Amino acid sequence: MSRCCPCATSYPSSPSPSLLPSVPAASKTTTSSSVAFSSVSGRLRRGTRPRSRYAIVAASGKDGSGTAEEEKEEGNPGFNPFGFVTDNPSSRSAIQLPAVPAEDGNVGQMLYRIEDKGREYGSYVRSGEFRWFVRETGSPDARRRTIVFLHGAPTQSFSYRVVMAQMADAGYHCYAPDWLGFGFSEMPQPGYGFDFKEEEFHMVFDDLLGTLNITEPFFLVVQGFLVGSYGLTWALNNSSRVLKLAILNSPLTVSSPVPGLFQQLKWPLFGEFTCQNAVVAERFIEAGSAYVLKLEKADVYRLPYLSSGAPGFALLEAARKINFQDVLSRISAGFSSNSWEKPILLAWGISDKYLPLSVAEEFKKANPGVVKLVAIEGAGHMPQEDWPEKVVKALVSFLY
Repeated sequence: MSRCCPCATSYPSSPSPSLLPSVPAASKTTTSSSVAFSSVSGRLRRGTRPRSRYAIVAASGKDGSGTAEEEKEEGNPGFNPFGFVTDNPSSRSAIQLPAVPAEDGNVGQMLYRIEDKGREYGSYVRSGEFRWFVRETGSPDARRRTIVFLHGAPTQSFSYRVVMAQMADAGYHCYAPDWLGFGFSEMPQPGYGFDFKEEEFHMVFDDLLGTLNITEPFFLVVQGFLVGSYGLTWALNNSSRVLKLAILNSPLTVSSPVPGLFQQLKWPLFGEFTCQNAVVAERFIEAGSAYVLKLEKADVYRLPYLSSGAPGFALLEAARKINFQDVLSRISAGFSSNSWEKPILLAWGISDKYLPLSVAEEFKKANPGVVKLVAIEGAGHMPQEDWPEKVVKALVSFLY
């Protein structure tokens, strides 16, 4: 009697049907609302694998009433889990995503494909002991002064690329650095000259402004958590250097919710695992928005975390060093009517899943004489990424 070798056992090339969610067949006239979004949450369904190699979607109308293009499968159109329609004019082109993540190749192949992406308008600048990646648009001789854009964690200045280009066209000279430890800037090792504390971020930012020869008061635009909050506390300490302040979706009050990511990073061991997730930035952005990032954008936010473990550990250190309640109490009190007199714009994406519009409204009540609130429909936690055209319109009106 012959014996069967376990190594020769044949296994199916795909998972057992019992392990996959059942997917109802889509009719040829399925609309975008029924295909793309959960009827309960309104969010994009992403749990089911499309049958063909690529799912292709085209946005057809600004009112978001277009239909999702059927899957390109040989005579067998099926359900398209990536089929969402966006009314965002920055994302109207067809969206094409790999059906299976593994088809993107291994880490080395992914890095080779994306390593040169995301550096629009940028160059490296040596400031003190550190090398910064700084984006710049417009001319030093611009007729409408200088704007400095500061991003939050765990993202990078890439989010401002469209806003910067359009603000330069409007006559402004724009800078947007990647904070140390984020994006393409240097990744200092904690304990060796930089410990990711608030006062250290303030100090190196001061040095960078000197290196960039920004000596006159300028317009400051800030967005996001953690290092974004440090941009606001820097402004409180240097109010004479700020002409006007624009704030995009940032925690501003002691009641502002803190996303679970930053709480998880503070936990021993679990934080170390969490910070090494290469898709931490893109998942954070998507979780705070009504949209899913197009692949070419997600590549850029993923690249630093995919290239090295250093950005993850920088995020870990910064998250463990910050005291959110202390920082938020200082921001809330510092920008109140008794302490701050410079004009403030709140350009707020009202679809933010982290910070509801009520945060901005509460902040405005504390200093109604100087705070102007502009609600941006269709934008989430990062309005500069979700709908840059509306951000530019608000900024031009405010800064002019």
